[in-house]
Amino acid sequence: MNDSSFEAMAQEIDGLLGIDQAKHADWHADSIVVRGYEGIDARTGSISYPLYQSATFAHPAWGESTGYCYSRCGNPTRLELENTIALLEGGKKCMAFSSGMAAITTLLKLLRSGDRVLVSDDLYGGTYRLFSNIYAQYGLEFGYVDLTDLEAAEAAFTPNTRLVFLETPTNPTMKVADIQALADLAHSRGAVLAVDNTFLTMYFQKPFELGADVVVYSGTKYLCGHNDVLSGFLVLRDDSLLEPLFNATMSEGNQLSPFDSWLMLRSLKTLGVRLRQQEANAKRICKALKANPHVTDVFYVGDPDHPDYALSKRQTAGFGAMISFKTDTHRRAIDALERTRLILFAESLGGTESLITYPLVQTHGAIPAPMLDKLGIDDRLLRLSVGIEDVEDLLADLDQAFA
Repeated sequence: MNDSSFEAMAQEIDGLLGIDQAKHADWHADSIVVRGYEGIDARTGSISYPLYQSATFAHPAWGESTGYCYSRCGNPTRLELENTIALLEGGKKCMAFSSGMAAITTLLKLLRSGDRVLVSDDLYGGTYRLFSNIYAQYGLEFGYVDLTDLEAAEAAFTPNTRLVFLETPTNPTMKVADIQALADLAHSRGAVLAVDNTFLTMYFQKPFELGADVVVYSGTKYLCGHNDVLSGFLVLRDDSLLEPLFNATMSEGNQLSPFDSWLMLRSLKTLGVRLRQQEANAKRICKALKANPHVTDVFYVGDPDHPDYALSKRQTAGFGAMISFKTDTHRRAIDALERTRLILFAESLGGTESLITYPLVQTHGAIPAPMLDKLGIDDRLLRLSVGIEDVEDLLADLDQAFA
């Protein structure tokens, strides 16, 4: 098979360039994550989908193919993961990458020098660094705007705006944008809407149902859920963007490895169980933090006092387990980082272990001081990723850390 032939791949590997969304249409998400897209290996009956740890695949004869030729172009284990994610998300095609940043890098290959991207002003610092420090030097323009303010978003559009990149909830101040309204606005201006759905996952939020064109994930986080695999995903609503993105991926070779794909398939099986426990824990912790005299502000989208609570109720099925909060003093924030015992002081989020992070110098260290000041990301702000530990132990750990 010619690895430059998009059409040949579409014909030779079933599901490589798009899935049958009707497959398992009668199953709920908890069943799909357990069984997967194909699920059982057709040849052996194995209920654990096989790990095809192979770089290349032999052809039966001249002019004949098994459908696979080289793992950069397609690997059966990775394909099963991609198709399972696409089915869960309600999209046409998923592509799996070696990290979330690799996924976003590939998304930018849709653009050309001189194109403009509207971006959430509050977002992961690594994404800001990729946009402003790396891709701006290739002629792309990035406009950072509060996408929760529709008037500000509309005013920020220019004739060369081609992409809107949205985090919702935002990282780390947990602002919530109206996905449907932004999709309508983007499409009216000929732009693509990409939604980073890492914090809520498709289990709690379905951006395609609200008009998004692309869904982005750091799969390292909740989709993996065990803090042991780096991965990223792009999920496409339809096939309109598939050929350029697939060709960029195949050419650059930043796909997820077969072994990591197998680990992700295993991790996905408990997605719903983990998220439900994490959310239940987060709701309890949110109440406790709000009652703590040393905490001045709590940012959790599941808090009825959150300014975007009604919007979250309308466009999501749950609130997730990410909480940011401010302490009364800088010293108190440092004490909390140093004194927690069960909760670990570490970057990342979404795993079974609860993690506490200091955004100012960790996840958002690349963002300029004026932007940090505008967003309120200061030396008193902490971000908590709530895990699945016993909630009473988590509450006790926070109590002693603030004592």
